[in-house]
Amino acid sequence: MSISDELSRLNELREQGTLSEQEFETAKAKVLSGNSSSMPDALEARKLWPMLIHLTQLCGCLVPLVGWIVPIVIWQMQKDKIPECDVHGRAVANWLISFLIYSVVAFLLAFVIIGIPILFVLGILAVVFPVIGAIKASNGDLWEYPMAIRFV
Repeated sequence: MSISDELSRLNELREQGTLSEQEFETAKAKVLSGNSSSMPDALEARKLWPMLIHLTQLCGCLVPLVGWIVPIVIWQMQKDKIPECDVHGRAVANWLISFLIYSVVAFLLAFVIIGIPILFVLGILAVVFPVIGAIKASNGDLWEYPMAIRFV
């Protein structure tokens, strides 16, 4: 919505009596200074990017290694701009490294049969954990992945 559209909408609300003169002036000042729409966008970005860090792990289900590369790239690009991305990126990086270790151990144990169910459980967790992390990130919370060893 352009500035003139926003001002005309505010004027209509004032004429209808929905906004008082003081509320109209305050809203008009926000629109003219450019703060009216930038604040919600900034708040949404603080939730969107961390959520994407978690969800992009699922890209690995379609293309191998993309689920590892994309979250790390997003984390590295956004960590200086959005502090939440740094925290969520570290949680995801710790989970990815831990998942790799668990997968290698389970693969080796698969030769003794016990690793087969472990690989099955790890496959389920590789889908469930990023979804839970993304839901928590969209609510503005950090979710430390269970079983993740802290490396970063």
